[in-house]
Amino acid sequence: MVQNMIEDIRKGNRLALSRVLSQVESGSTAGSDLLEQLFPLTGHAHKIGITGPPGAGKSTLVNALITSLRQLPADPQVAVIAVDPTSPYSGGAILGDRVRMLDLQSDPKVFIRSMASRGALGGLALQTEAFSQVFDAAGYDFVLIETVGAGQSEVDIVNLAHTTIVVDVPGLGDDIQSIKAGILEIADILIINKADHPGADQTLRNLRTMVEMGYQFSQSAKHRLQSPPSQPASQPAPTTAWKPPILKTIAVDSSGIEALRSAILKHAKWLKQTGEWERKDERNIRATLARQISNLLFSNWQSQVDPALMETTIQTVIDRKKSPQDAIRSLLAL
Repeated sequence: MVQNMIEDIRKGNRLALSRVLSQVESGSTAGSDLLEQLFPLTGHAHKIGITGPPGAGKSTLVNALITSLRQLPADPQVAVIAVDPTSPYSGGAILGDRVRMLDLQSDPKVFIRSMASRGALGGLALQTEAFSQVFDAAGYDFVLIETVGAGQSEVDIVNLAHTTIVVDVPGLGDDIQSIKAGILEIADILIINKADHPGADQTLRNLRTMVEMGYQFSQSAKHRLQSPPSQPASQPAPTTAWKPPILKTIAVDSSGIEALRSAILKHAKWLKQTGEWERKDERNIRATLARQISNLLFSNWQSQVDPALMETTIQTVIDRKKSPQDAIRSLLAL
């Protein structure tokens, strides 16, 4: 059964692909079995993360980028994972990206899947990584991952994507906020979308100054580009740093999208020439293993704790009879 489904998605069966994604998202045993069988087939897709503040026009940009990528001579397949925010009150999510991309749904080589963040931090849903593996194994050449647009917490995408695109817009002040939040540091390509709006030139100047400062620092500290001692990398560090280009776009009419596509392809070439592609994959695998081990240990611990004892312990913290640290020590000692 599992092998048949794998063969079907490798042949381009979209219904089978939808079913696999649903099983993976549910966290079922069948979904886990499928991921195990699919993993040896991964490692080929170019994963591209798109992040930035709400209102930056990320979905419109993704829509235009898909069209541009599909025009490449190689006739590539493009998958999109659009992570939508979950309401903290109702628990629901408006999976709106497929509505905004209806004009692309008829293309048999484009697959768009929305998923709810379900409260996960960092701009990604818990199963985003798993979805990217499924699309990779299914033979998609590009996997675009659009984060929820929550702003400053969206740095987890760097652990998943080969190329991270940070989208800014004039007038939001996010060119200053980004450097505080660490978002600017993760950018491989910087986009000023809605570049026809007032303030675009000032935003461009601000970002250029920040990028130049960061580039000069990286060039003067090449010897520190090695992985931390606790995580020795199997690949040597690149000898030349990548300088993030800053591009202006107007996504609604596709202005600047061809230049964005060229920058993406140029970055992919740099990644492969310097060995950074393999290093990114290695960091992704390390982060995935650490996260899954953490989740499994917590799940196993939670299943062994008496719910009544848990509530009693929480109440002692609420009543200030125990500190959170003391409560944690007592619960872990069980």
